[in-house]
Parts: sequence; structure tokens; C-alpha cells
Amino acid sequence: MDIQVGDILKLKKQHPCGSREWEVLRIGADFRLKCMGCGHQIMIARRQAEKNVKEIRSKNAED
Repeated sequence: MDIQVGDILKLKKQHPCGSREWEVLRIGADFRLKCMGCGHQIMIARRQAEKNVKEIRSKNAED
């Protein structure tokens, strides 16, 4: 899966604030994600993040 820093991930489950979109802040064995709704940041294992991704949007839209 090709995920880069700055991409917006739409996950299967929503955050308690109601948002499903997360911005990728760091990649590696773990991902650091920031909720686009409330700004909460989490660290999540790469395997778990890739399993729960529904859609990937590039923050810098390549038109």
C-alpha cells in the first residue's frame, strides 16, 4: 500500500468525534495519524492501519 506523509486516509470505523478522515503525520513500522475532526493524534501499527483503510486521498491533488 502506497501511503505517504500528508495523505488523508478514510478509515472504516469513525473516531468518537464523528470523523473518519485522518492525516498521516509519520510513517514507519507505526503510523502517526491526526484526526481531521478534532485534531487528536494517535500512533497505530502499520498492519492495523492498512487493514482499516477504505480510501487514500493525496493532500496535494495531482491534477
